Amino acid sequence: MKTNSYASDLILLLAAVIWGFAFVAQRVGMEHVGPFTYTGVRFALGTVALLPFLWVRLSKKKEIVQAENRAQRGKLILGMIMTGLFLFGGVTFQQLGLQTTSAGKAGFITGLYVVFIPFAGLLFGQRSGLVIWIGAALSIIGLYFLSMTGEFRLSPGDQLVFWCAVMFTFHVLFIAWLSPLMDSFLLAVIQFAITAALSLLIAFAIEPVELSSIADAWIPIAYGGLLSVGVAYTLQVVAQQTAHPAYASIILSLEAVYAVLGGWRILDETFTPRMFLGCALMMAGMVLVQIKHRNG
Repeated sequence: MKTNSYASDLILLLAAVIWGFAFVAQRVGMEHVGPFTYTGVRFALGTVALLPFLWVRLSKKKEIVQAENRAQRGKLILGMIMTGLFLFGGVTFQQLGLQTTSAGKAGFITGLYVVFIPFAGLLFGQRSGLVIWIGAALSIIGLYFLSMTGEFRLSPGDQLVFWCAVMFTFHVLFIAWLSPLMDSFLLAVIQFAITAALSLLIAFAIEPVELSSIADAWIPIAYGGLLSVGVAYTLQVVAQQTAHPAYASIILSLEAVYAVLGGWRILDETFTPRMFLGCALMMAGMVLVQIKHRNG
């Protein structure tokens, strides 16, 4: 059991690392294509990349969804659709918000899902212990020092990113519910395909979608599609088969740390002592929860 737990932790941490550096790819990619085009193409790429793996798994499994009757199967199908819609909503609100707010404020507001998840989990009958609440608080304080460098005022962009945090809160909770009940690759492909289809529909309606621009952005799109979507989101589904959603959110929130490190090393952005303190507090929150988790 502990071996599985360690594996889940490492998988979640790897997902956080990939997502953190994806902020760099996202910024570079947006220099060439619109927000919906970038999102649609990268999620389409992630969907196509997983299809061969899903085909192999389906050929070896007789039962890919654990449902005793048609009613339960219907609930799971509806749950998969809702998971895709929450993912699409989270990605879209974040992308649109980033056009009118700073990356630091967006990172902080998005990270609020660390606190939202324990509250929302109560709706699903999932209780979080005192240590998880303390760890979440340390993570939020760390996110503040890491991301906020100026005055905090809620602009229209900030409000959009706030709704992004709400969407990701329910996305994590739905993944926690569905991932033990179905094949992880099936759940991943469904939510990716929904996000890709909705994003591309909007992109073709309101953005100039040009192959030359997509070709210019192929490196950040490839990273965003193959690693951020195809690998990291799938790892999240796999890990949350056993990880408590509030516990998982604390590890996943470390993406903000790697986003800052990526910007520092790759984009020559500033890394201050204040930001180092934020990283340390977030790490302290994760370590505290880890110690409690290991000791039962």
